[in-house]
Amino acid sequence: MYAKKLHNIRVVNLFIKNSRGELWIPRRTAHKRSFPLCLDMSMGGHVESGETYEETFRRELREELNMDANAVPCRYLGYITPHAHDVNAFMKVWEIQQDEAPRYNPDDFTEYFWLTPDALFKRLADGDISKNDLPKLVKHFYGNNIAVS
Repeated sequence: MYAKKLHNIRVVNLFIKNSRGELWIPRRTAHKRSFPLCLDMSMGGHVESGETYEETFRRELREELNMDANAVPCRYLGYITPHAHDVNAFMKVWEIQQDEAPRYNPDDFTEYFWLTPDALFKRLADGDISKNDLPKLVKHFYGNNIAVS
């Protein structure tokens, strides 16, 4: 669907932010069909037919990060669209604040980094690769810097 540039899909995304103002940014595994070995949002997934954004958020949080949405405080950041925000899908985005890295699924991610927005943008400028929407979402929701909590 990304190769065909379809924009009529729905997805959820999450950023994990620590008290130092850094985002938990994982790298996708090499066997992923789309964006292999790219930096990614802390969590993300496609909304299946008959599923709500919120149901998908809970499912993906459990599958990718071994986290229970009822056990962690989640903050809804917003809804963005391909037409208004130049992203690849209709999406709802959440945030979890915690200082510990999640126990991520090794089938989804190979490694991770705690990065400020500036550090992420520098890493990308220096040649690292990411999913297309990662820098757009970070810029939209965090700008270049994150307030330290």
